[in-house]
Amino acid sequence: MKKVLRIILFIVIAIALFFVYSIIKPVVPHHYESGKTGGELEKKYLAHGSHAVTHISVKAMQNFHSYEIYYPSDLPSSHTSCPVIVVSNGTGVKAKKASRMFAHFASWGFITIGTEEEYSWNGFSSHMALQYLLKENSDTNSIFYQKINTDAIGALGHSQGGVGVFNAVTVMPDASLYKTAVAESPTAMDLSDALEWHYDPSLVKILTFILSSTGSTDENTVIPLKSLQKLYDAIPDDVEKIMVRRKDADHGNMLYYADGYVTAWFLYQLCGDKEAASIFARTDELSSNPLYTDLKIR
Repeated sequence: MKKVLRIILFIVIAIALFFVYSIIKPVVPHHYESGKTGGELEKKYLAHGSHAVTHISVKAMQNFHSYEIYYPSDLPSSHTSCPVIVVSNGTGVKAKKASRMFAHFASWGFITIGTEEEYSWNGFSSHMALQYLLKENSDTNSIFYQKINTDAIGALGHSQGGVGVFNAVTVMPDASLYKTAVAESPTAMDLSDALEWHYDPSLVKILTFILSSTGSTDENTVIPLKSLQKLYDAIPDDVEKIMVRRKDADHGNMLYYADGYVTAWFLYQLCGDKEAASIFARTDELSSNPLYTDLKIR
């Protein structure tokens, strides 16, 4: 009986913390591109990219409400296809609430798509968003006709959305289309199981970048260091993987504090950017950045 009560209390506290952070913390500020950085390349990739950005909102079925899509404004006149980032929502942070983050990635040349789904943990909203883009890629009347680089698709999610990322790239029907994944402060496996947000990182087959913070909410509830290490270890060792924690941040901040390196990761993995790739060498900028700690690279 005591064990059951402890589990119930644990779940109630976790839900309360998620609710507070969904209201207060994880809203991308207007000028986050000028945020604190600890390296020249981090500063470079946190800044706005070279592209002007266009946003469209397309009505969607069920609880998704709409597909929110941000893309480089010069895409219609471009003769090349674009890489894609599919975003899985954190609790209380639907795509519209993170619009500046979406626009930031689009400014670097990515088509970025998300939904207004509240419950992203199972990966289904990401699946539907990707399927929408793939359908548009084949539609001669769409602005996205033959503009989707189907060999350069990445998954990104924060908190509950981090769980959604793992499910999107492992158990969804189109999991094999993803080339890389980024999870920002993903809900730890034991907490996710308590919330019935099940995921299995041992099924991951693609290059994966996991970030969290040393802040009290991450460290004490959402994903403590030992849980982050457990998650990292659960990903097969034959998969390229990185984990790191940001020192001057907490759970909600991770939605945008680390975007310089998240942008660089996607440029490295989806576009072959050699300068961005250099950040993730074992002895290069990320390893020496004073704002980050607990780096593991395999």
